[in-house]
Amino acid sequence: MSWPATSGAPTARSAASPTPKPAPAPAPAPKPKGCLTTGNGYLRARIRGALKLDIDLHDGELECEGGARPDGSGIRVAFAGPLRSDGRRLRMVFGIASAAEGNPGHALPTNLTIIFEGEQRLFATRGDDKCTVDELSQERLGELGGSSRSYRVIARGFCIAPASTLTADEQILVNSFDFAGRVTFEDPGPE
Repeated sequence: MSWPATSGAPTARSAASPTPKPAPAPAPAPKPKGCLTTGNGYLRARIRGALKLDIDLHDGELECEGGARPDGSGIRVAFAGPLRSDGRRLRMVFGIASAAEGNPGHALPTNLTIIFEGEQRLFATRGDDKCTVDELSQERLGELGGSSRSYRVIARGFCIAPASTLTADEQILVNSFDFAGRVTFEDPGPE
């Protein structure tokens, strides 16, 4: 007995059809390039001494990150410029004392480290008494609540004493700096 074609029973032709392959999973979204998802991060600095540099980097040229200082005495904001084909890159790290999550600040003592990656050069102020953040503000990013909170940190400042290499044979003075970057605060996990 044969099945009528309208009965839904398999036919020789449909049984031989290959099963369609599932669509490939979409590739993960690329990580956004730049410092801030809002696109308005920047780093500007005027450096004189052993090096003469006028830094003016904008969001797409920067990587930035930040959070509470390890000892809890303020915040740390780090910026890295574009990686050059020869492996060189400028990195600046600002350790801002007395800055608290979400709060503005004025005349905040600041430690500054400038690293020239790929050149084996590092300059540091070695303390909070040589640079000052004149003005600092913080704008909340993302949704409220949660155990992780991010802020856009905007700061302007200057140094009154030079940063030197570890052997103190070279010095640079960061006459002025201003930046907009990101800091993220995490609640401590259960112990």
